[in-house]
Amino acid sequence: MNRRVTRIAGAALLVLALSARLGLSLAEEPPAAQPEEMPPLPPAPPRLGEGPDYEHCLAMLADDPTGAYAFADAWEATGGGAPALHCRALAEIALGDPQAGAELLEKTVAASQAPDSSRAAVLGEAVQAWLMADDPARGYDAASNALALSPDNPDLLIDRSITAATMERYMDAIDDLDRALTLDPGRLDALVFRAAAWRNESRLPRAREDIDRAIVLDPDNPEALLERGIERKLAGDADGARADWERTKMLDPDTATADLAEQNLALLDAGPASR
Repeated sequence: MNRRVTRIAGAALLVLALSARLGLSLAEEPPAAQPEEMPPLPPAPPRLGEGPDYEHCLAMLADDPTGAYAFADAWEATGGGAPALHCRALAEIALGDPQAGAELLEKTVAASQAPDSSRAAVLGEAVQAWLMADDPARGYDAASNALALSPDNPDLLIDRSITAATMERYMDAIDDLDRALTLDPGRLDALVFRAAAWRNESRLPRAREDIDRAIVLDPDNPEALLERGIERKLAGDADGARADWERTKMLDPDTATADLAEQNLALLDAGPASR
């Protein structure tokens, strides 16, 4: 069994989850397993308030995080409150300090009077930041606090599952993913993550059930194909694994997913010496 291939797949799932959820780019070069660029800021990040200053500050994050930080800092000093601190925390993350950003997000939520759903969503941002800071234990705690505010939120359950998997607590991850899929059976990301968790528990038949279901939902999903390639390789189907990884590269070129598929292909070509 090629353990290096297995670890590469796990890293891919975490990276893809982070980039899809938080949507901030780091000013400093990220670790090798992470994509060099993350997608633009989502169109509707959670809010802890309202007003034109808030919208202006959030809008600056994608293209000018330094300006957003300065604006938020000055705004907070003149009574901007939780919205200003929220924007400043996101700017910290975008500028390459996810730990500081995560800590500020948690403090902001604790002092905020916003609705529980909004506070939970901001704690979800803190989860992502803790993972970026390589502190999954703090991320797990933040996710648990978020779920206390919004217990039936599939996104938060998936977030907590990722922190658990990062700490190799795969059965805890599966428990959260089971709940997320009960709430939203069509969540392809949850199926792919659960397949990876079952694989890491050496439960390949269960992993294959989940990844086959994910492929039915979206036959051209690069992350699902990447994971199925791992499972095929572990089951001894090198040709099937190669086909999945080649298709991953074709469907999603110049991304972290494609890079990881390429690494897996290189290991496959290297043969037994890479095991």
